[in-house]
Amino acid sequence: MGYALFLAQTGERHAIMAKSLRGFGGGTVVEVKESYEGNAYRAVYTVRYAEAVYVLHAFQKKSKTGIKTPKADMNLIEKRLTELIEERERRR
Repeated sequence: MGYALFLAQTGERHAIMAKSLRGFGGGTVVEVKESYEGNAYRAVYTVRYAEAVYVLHAFQKKSKTGIKTPKADMNLIEKRLTELIEERERRR
């Protein structure tokens, strides 16, 4: 997961682990998927701003409904992205 985030910092995207997260319009919000000892982990970041990669959320996925990211996690990601955008606007 760390290597995928490193690639994001260099302007690249991990070919296998990183995919655009649906529901955020476009490819600026990316989900990194990792499995370790039978558990699923996710890190979600945005490359909306060229000078930095902002990690919005990292969590162990425990969904009982298949591959879909749990609604609570999606809501948190959306909230943090909104707060980031608002903070950036205030600084301008």
